[in-house]
Amino acid sequence: MNGSGTAPAVPRPAYRRLSVEQRRSQLLAAALGLFAQRAPEDVSLDDVATAAEVSRPLVYRYFPGGKQQLYEAALRSAADELEQCFAEPESGPLTQRLGHALDRYLSFVDQHDAGFSALLQGGSVVETSRTTAIVDEVRRAAAQQILRHLGEPEPSPRLRTTVRMWITAVEAASLIWLDEDKRPTLDELRDWLVDHFVALLTATAARDPQTARVMRAALKGEAPDGPAGELARRILPVVSEAAHLL
Repeated sequence: MNGSGTAPAVPRPAYRRLSVEQRRSQLLAAALGLFAQRAPEDVSLDDVATAAEVSRPLVYRYFPGGKQQLYEAALRSAADELEQCFAEPESGPLTQRLGHALDRYLSFVDQHDAGFSALLQGGSVVETSRTTAIVDEVRRAAAQQILRHLGEPEPSPRLRTTVRMWITAVEAASLIWLDEDKRPTLDELRDWLVDHFVALLTATAARDPQTARVMRAALKGEAPDGPAGELARRILPVVSEAAHLL
């Protein structure tokens, strides 16, 4: 204490001046953190300002369109991150590449659970045609990445539909996983989704020559003890038994 019996004032940390881009990124990160925990309609600009430790007018300065503009910008940021989940080098077995992409995707789901549900299930009061278009763009980008890994620049309607069906199944499985208190484990969910892709591709290959050709090429790169070989060993006895019953 000083002579007057008053404790010395604790100096406040110096105000950190950020560039326009840095401040915008800071506000988006704060918003995404909140949207990861709550539905968009339950997040206010005051909440974002508090989370970012800035004033409400500062949030408005960067997002004059208010909460709707901020939500769409945060959604765009999340969409960019989700799109990158499926960016994988074109080397190694196909199932391994899918596994790596799913690890990143499911990690995002795990970290942004409430926000991910609000993002994909819709029904939010801040949902617009623009937000719907952003979500659909993620789905199309993911499908394009998968088709690139299949090595088919001009996919047939059946092959393209198969891949898009799988992307939809990944989304649905992710939402169900969240609803089921994140069970089974992420590793189990990833492996099941890889199996699901191989099974879908197999079913389409039975009716589509192009898919059959793509699948044969993909299987050549798989190890006998890899996911595709393991799935084949598990499913062949089931198929064989079913064939005898027909």
